[in-house]
Order: sequence, then structure tokens, then C-alpha cells
Amino acid sequence: MTQILTIGKYFKNKFGEKVYKVPISISGFTCPNIDGTVAKGGCTFCENESFSPNLTDKSKFKLNLYSKENPYLEKQLLQLEFQFNATKERLENKFGAKKFIVYFQSFTNTYAPLDTLKALYEKALSFENVLGLSIGTRTDSITDETLDYLEELSNHSLPKYLINGKMKSNTYEIWIEYGIQSIFDTTLEKINRGHNFENIKEWINKTKKRNLLVCGHLIFGLPDETQEMMLQTVTESIKLNIDSIKFHPLYVTKNTLLAIDYSKDNFKPISEHLYIDTLVKSIQLLPQQVSISRVTAGINNDSLIDPSWCLDKHQQMKKIKSALLKENLFY
Repeated sequence: MTQILTIGKYFKNKFGEKVYKVPISISGFTCPNIDGTVAKGGCTFCENESFSPNLTDKSKFKLNLYSKENPYLEKQLLQLEFQFNATKERLENKFGAKKFIVYFQSFTNTYAPLDTLKALYEKALSFENVLGLSIGTRTDSITDETLDYLEELSNHSLPKYLINGKMKSNTYEIWIEYGIQSIFDTTLEKINRGHNFENIKEWINKTKKRNLLVCGHLIFGLPDETQEMMLQTVTESIKLNIDSIKFHPLYVTKNTLLAIDYSKDNFKPISEHLYIDTLVKSIQLLPQQVSISRVTAGINNDSLIDPSWCLDKHQQMKKIKSALLKENLFY
């Protein structure tokens, strides 16, 4: 039986205990595919508020890479602190959590002037028992200047701590989570992504050259993609030397362009059987050192249109673990 390297196991091996990610949603952030810089309307599947459970302020103020000022920075810093403290307390009470990664999850979290990013990232790292950052973004929404700064952060030493009775020290964990989704430009165009695979390769390579950690997000079930195409996306993503991977099924939610295509019978979601089969084959392709940060996703509310199997993540996980066990893989 082969033990799969999950991101949880990676953290426990490195830090000697479980590390919990604290998701953060900061108002004022958007993406170049929503504000019209590279495209209009966002990706066809995106209704971003459904991925922003912590966001209560739906401010119309939006940042971009060229913003000259940010009058809402103090408010954003307060949002960050409030969300972190609330989630940290819940995790401590429920799981006895002691160590944390601050996860800038919703929207495109490098799509802002560097001064704003510095203030937010350094505030996050100042919180007690925080070991690092995980920053969700797009490969067309980050700059060399920001990568240079993050490389500097990644070289800062953490306080020493005990692992198996021995004192250890590490530097901050700085993860960049890039939405790869697909390696096929025809698919990226269909989902209105606003950039091509060449852009993805360029910026992941730049990120890795700075010794930053990269998690790649892949979506299975994108329009007109076959299983062979999905597996090719996995293979080519591995070649980019990513450190971790997240797998997502494409599901249809209300208030998206994809919902319109679905209503016109122009899009049919991936079946649960095909998703799980593709997932198992993908995991078998992964090198030992590449961790898995997620094997599926879903949304348990009335915004989900289809497929219905994405409503119950617990049932998904049971079926996925069972399928993996049949291949002598333990998740």
C-alpha cells in the first residue's frame, strides 16, 4: 500500500505537527479578467462570491497592478486581522490547532500595488504561530518585483521549535497558488481565461527560479476536454516542477456564463465516475515529492445547478478513497 503525500503530511513531516490553513477574503481585490484588462466577464465558471465565505464587505473599490493609491488599506488590514482571529479561534477550539498558514484565497491576491501587498502579507506573518503564506493568484497578475519581494520573505527564519525532541529551524513557507486549469489554449479561450499556456509556463518558471513553492490548480471537466486531454494537463504541469497540486471538478453555479451555456445544452458537466477515474490516473502520474492539496471540490448550497454529485463532498471523498484503495493507494 502506497501512502499518498497530502499537503497535511508534508507540513507534519516538516514542522512536526499539523498545520492549518486560514482562508482570507479581502475586499478591493479583483482580477484582470473581471475588470476588463485582459477580458470581460471573468472566467465562464466564476461567480467569485461563492468562493469567498469570509467576505462581508462587497466594496465597489477595486485594486489593480497600476493603482496609485489605496484609501481602503487600513480597512483591509482590519478585515485580515478579524478573519484570521475568528478562524484561528474556531480551529483551536475544534481541533486544538497550534500552527497556521494564512491563505489569501478569494480573487487574485497579487493583483495590487506592491505597497498594499507588503502591508497585507507582513501583517499576516506577524500573527502568532503563523508559519507562512499561501497566495492564490493568476499567472498574468504577478510581477517580477512582487516575486523578488516574496523570495526575500521566504528567506526569513522562523523561531526554532521542537521535532521529536530536537530543536529545528525553518524559513517561512511562501506558496503561490496558480490557476493552471488546462494546458490547451483552445480550452482557455473557451472559458474566457484571458491568457494562454505560454503565460502559465513563463511565470511558474520565474516563480520556481526564486525557490518559491508552487501549487497548481487543475480543473477536470472543462468544455470539450477528453480524459486524454485532462491527463496531458497533469503531465505537462508536473514538468513545470510544481510542488503541490489541487484537483477540482467543473460544476455549474448560478450567475455565471457557464450557467447560460448549460441552459442552452452547450455544456454537459463531467460525470462522477469519469472524474474519479481521471483523478486516480492523475495521482498515479505524480512524482513522490509532489503533494496533493485537494482531490475534489463542491458547493453545498442552492447556487449549485449541476452536477448534483458535487453537493456532498463527504460522499465524494468516500468514493475517491475507495477507488484509490483498489489501486493500493492510501489517501
